Amino acid sequence: MKITVIGHWGGFPRAGEATSGYLIEHDNFKLLLECGSGVVSSLQKITDLGKLDAVLITHYHYDHCCDIGPLQYARQIKTQLGEISRPLPIYAPKGDFFSLLKWEDYTYGESFDEKSILNLGPFKISFIKNVHPVDTYSVKIECSGKVLSFTSDTAYFDQLADFFGKSDLLLAECSFYANMDGSEAGHLNSMQAGILADKAAIKKLVLTHLPHFGNICDLADQAKEYYSGEIVLASYLKELTV
Repeated sequence: MKITVIGHWGGFPRAGEATSGYLIEHDNFKLLLECGSGVVSSLQKITDLGKLDAVLITHYHYDHCCDIGPLQYARQIKTQLGEISRPLPIYAPKGDFFSLLKWEDYTYGESFDEKSILNLGPFKISFIKNVHPVDTYSVKIECSGKVLSFTSDTAYFDQLADFFGKSDLLLAECSFYANMDGSEAGHLNSMQAGILADKAAIKKLVLTHLPHFGNICDLADQAKEYYSGEIVLASYLKELTV
């Protein structure tokens, strides 16, 4: 699997960049995981929007989904120009915004929950429900004997380590520094990200959904106190492989 970090900021994007968005590719199948602020603009530096095969949204906070609207317009225009001829499936939880995923004949919604198993192209995808103010899901993607996992947004809870167990790569949100408690807001701090990676025996930890304050390099240093494996900070258009 090839993973390109399209966006990695929490809340709002840094100028010229994006919030949550990850392009996952294998065997010419392109899955967009999250579609936050700035993702549609930034994604076009990597691929044509008409070449996406599927989109998966973990929850309906704007920094994870608000570029769905621009993406729908893109699919409409490209269809009308004759560049594409198929609707784009958008996989997401049921909720207040689910009905908006249907955009004429250009996009449509498919729902999932904690019990769902999705088979999208080469990817087998499973879920666990998170601790967050709205219905939110962590994601595990299996492909060709490898496992890519993504926390999305969540407070720490014990079942996460079992769900992510022995993943080859974990994209872990890291909204707060070690001395900060993000549990009430439903977010992880750097200490908890390190503990989670250690308990789950993760091979590589990538910290993402980063804060706009402090020295973000400290996040990796703090996580290293609890996890001895490789730690990487997500960055704009960074490429990763599993």
